[in-house]
Amino acid sequence: MKKGLLIVNTGNGKGKTTAALGTLVRAWGHGMKVAMIQFIKHENAHFGEIKAARKIGIEWHVTGDGFVMPGQDPTEAIRRVKEGWKMAQERIVSGEYDVIALDEFTYALHFGWLDTGEVLEWIDQNKPAELHLIITGRNAPQALIDAADLVTEMNPIKHPFDKGIKAQVGVEF
Repeated sequence: MKKGLLIVNTGNGKGKTTAALGTLVRAWGHGMKVAMIQFIKHENAHFGEIKAARKIGIEWHVTGDGFVMPGQDPTEAIRRVKEGWKMAQERIVSGEYDVIALDEFTYALHFGWLDTGEVLEWIDQNKPAELHLIITGRNAPQALIDAADLVTEMNPIKHPFDKGIKAQVGVEF
């Protein structure tokens, strides 16, 4: 049976975006049409995965303006999340894609910037039956986990940052 899956990569560990990208590359390698839409990373980010994906022809959009720190006004971040969600909705219903990843999308749900129930209802009513939709980020709401076909939780066991080792080019970004 072929069915478009709702896939969630969540947890506090490293590798959620990387796992989604791996799936996009695998699908792209099979000639499938894929897209990545990032919801939190800053639009001026030029991380290695973005550069590589664009070089090989994977459609990639960065819609955020970075993480909102405590005490910081979230108005602009919320506006960008809503624009990113509109972009995602347009691509999802277009019927042109086989796999779409919504990276760091769980934050928009967790912070209440988008209503989880409304998002899940929209996905249920509008996602083409054969489209695979990947959602990543920490703190995936239970309703999203319940609705998903595949959920992977990344759990940190050990990280170099714990020893004071800074993020490494090619490993973290």
